[in-house]
Amino acid sequence: MEHLIVILAAALAGIGTGLVGLSAATAMVPLLIVLCPTFRGEHGAYMATALALASDILGSAVTTAVYAKNKNIDLKHGWLMTVCVISMCAIGSVAAYFTHQQVLGGFSLFLCVAIGIRFLVKPDSGERTDGGGAKLTGKEIAVSLFFGLTIGFGTGFFGSGGGMMMLIVFTAMLGYDRKTAVGTSTFIMTFTALIASVSHILIEPAILLECWDYLLISVVTATVFSLISARFANRVNAKAVGYVTGGILLVLGLVLVFLNYMDRIDMTLFLEFWKLMGIYWGYILSFAAVLIILRFAVKIPDYIFRKLLHTVAFTSVLPLVLGTRIWWIAVLVELVFLAVVIVALLFFERFKFYSPLFVEKGKHEVVTSFVMLFGMITVMLAVFWGGFGDRCAYIAVAALMAWGPGDAAAAIVGKKLGRHKLSGPWIEGVKSVEGTLAMGITSFLFTFGTLYIMSGLPLGTILVVSLVTAPVAALVELYTKRGLDTVTVPIAASLILGAAALLS
Repeated sequence: MEHLIVILAAALAGIGTGLVGLSAATAMVPLLIVLCPTFRGEHGAYMATALALASDILGSAVTTAVYAKNKNIDLKHGWLMTVCVISMCAIGSVAAYFTHQQVLGGFSLFLCVAIGIRFLVKPDSGERTDGGGAKLTGKEIAVSLFFGLTIGFGTGFFGSGGGMMMLIVFTAMLGYDRKTAVGTSTFIMTFTALIASVSHILIEPAILLECWDYLLISVVTATVFSLISARFANRVNAKAVGYVTGGILLVLGLVLVFLNYMDRIDMTLFLEFWKLMGIYWGYILSFAAVLIILRFAVKIPDYIFRKLLHTVAFTSVLPLVLGTRIWWIAVLVELVFLAVVIVALLFFERFKFYSPLFVEKGKHEVVTSFVMLFGMITVMLAVFWGGFGDRCAYIAVAALMAWGPGDAAAAIVGKKLGRHKLSGPWIEGVKSVEGTLAMGITSFLFTFGTLYIMSGLPLGTILVVSLVTAPVAALVELYTKRGLDTVTVPIAASLILGAAALLS
């Protein structure tokens, strides 16, 4: 059975190397340490990394040959980085031996997930095609020295990530197109894999003596699949390759993280997490679907539709707080949701329907606003619920309610009834007295209602706190620029609410 797992791991490694220049350990090490008992013992991850590095030697070599045949390799600007990476590789492999098994293995699992997300978000690797002169510039020398030394050490230490990092540096910083970057990085990986694998075997001879059959299988399999995938990658669209690679690595990484830590998971908490996840996703998707249907069925003004979307977003704090008694589960659910939202929005914004549907004002504007809002919800829950205990969870909710409904009211009232305009160096855009008053009144009502239902404070205290919080929220919203009121108003409100909680 283990031999089949090694074949599968090496095949995935070869595909990753040939398609996008990923080091073999990105896929191999997580699979081996999770599914093969042989690689779970003392220095098991170290041995798995050695197998992956050995598989990289011929795999990277044949990949380089294919890319070179298609004239997709260029060492003109990469020679300095090549020298730096190779020189530091052996040092990193020695340091890895003295690192705890769980550190090395755990890193490889989460690296697989991170690289998968990275390719889904930016499948073309952020490539630039502006070329460059015959000589290295000062910036290119600095980039090559810094990243060459760090990537070299990391390749020897972790056995993974080197190909991915070199791909990013070559495309985003040295001006290579994706295919040339892959060809050049796999050229370097041929030598780093050779040096690092030899170092690993010399330090831990059991790799060769006890795992020679695994070593032979992985080298042959990875080489064959590297050759096939490299030929495929030179004939298809770069984005398609990136999406396929990202999807495979993300799913693989998440499954392996779960399998690796499954025996340490409290099933009661695990079920609690999934229950809240279902409630939260159900809440968001249900209301979002209704709004999108209304968007096409009824002609809703753009600014009202935006505020309705914001309303669904900021009120999502309610199912998080009411759906569980464990603060970190609520935070974890929110973080997972935020990660999915970022990837989904970055994917769909490439399509023509996206910008009109979400009334986007600028590039990545919707993504940025959602990150700020859901990020603020996460911070509020972690600080007030997690930091100060269950009795202060209401502060997170009240702070968001002091902002969200009032912000929507200010926009709608200001647009329809705003006759007395406000202007000044600290005021951005078109604001009105009527809109600001609507913000203050609405903020008061929702803050008062939230505190009355959730806080347990005396009625007089609730009234005073609401009367103080509302005008402060309105003024902060008035004087906040670049849409940052999503952050500034909840923070200002939470300071007042937190102080009131301490005094009471």
